[in-house]
Amino acid sequence: MEAERLSSAVIDSCQVFPDNNVWNARIDSLPLSTNSTDYVNSIGSMAGLHPDFGSGLIGIPFTTVPGTQPLVPVTFVEFPAESDPGPYPIPPDAPIEGGGDRHVLVVDRDNCKLYELFHADPQNNGTSWQAGSGAIFDLGSNLLRPEGWTSADAAGLPILPGLVRFDEVATGAINHALRFTAPQTQRAFLWPARHFTSHSTDSALPPMGVRFRLKACFDISGFSATNQVILTALKRYGMFLADNGDPWFLSGVPDERWDNEDLHNLQTGVHGSNFEAVDESSLMQDPNSGEV
Repeated sequence: MEAERLSSAVIDSCQVFPDNNVWNARIDSLPLSTNSTDYVNSIGSMAGLHPDFGSGLIGIPFTTVPGTQPLVPVTFVEFPAESDPGPYPIPPDAPIEGGGDRHVLVVDRDNCKLYELFHADPQNNGTSWQAGSGAIFDLGSNLLRPEGWTSADAAGLPILPGLVRFDEVATGAINHALRFTAPQTQRAFLWPARHFTSHSTDSALPPMGVRFRLKACFDISGFSATNQVILTALKRYGMFLADNGDPWFLSGVPDERWDNEDLHNLQTGVHGSNFEAVDESSLMQDPNSGEV
């Protein structure tokens, strides 16, 4: 089927993947997954949608650098065979996500490349880095990672394209899919994901890469303008299951302009039962490409 296309995300002068990339495809008219009810129940039908971002240090930060940013070596200690080798253009003061995952996300704004690290630790005052895994994405390409490879994320997907960013919300629209976590997942992945991190073959558990959307009938009129932008995106573009974690934790970028109390209204007002899993297999042109 032909997906409706609008202007996709832009960071500095870089478009985040082509217009015909699966991240930028609307899914509000796609059929339901046959396992939608089981997936929702396994994650938690009564659990609230939890914005895992806000003001302060809540969320996954990123930074941009020029094409002249010095390259530094990165040593990968957990998934070296599935990591893109360095060097990476990581500044010594690159922001690191708090908590256990310690993600580092860097956009080369001149060459439109995205560099992402998992379990990142600066070495020698930031002149080199150690990480669990790492991935490099050409933001102008639809090419996926090799099948079976992780990235800086469990599903083998890029992280930055799925984050809620304040600047984007302020424009009045998010025109791409988002990213979330679930406590238990299946030993399987669906396109465009490339990797799983589970030993369970229980078909009631969601596989990595399955995409959920907010039900069209869910009334968002009582929410703030900011939250309506987020909820509209969840109706139109949905969110990919990208990692194991707490139920319905929606990822975003920390920003002092967020109103944490207002964001909390999403957790109290939106629940798992308001979501449904979709079957987006009809969008796939090539299993190794994100083109729709």
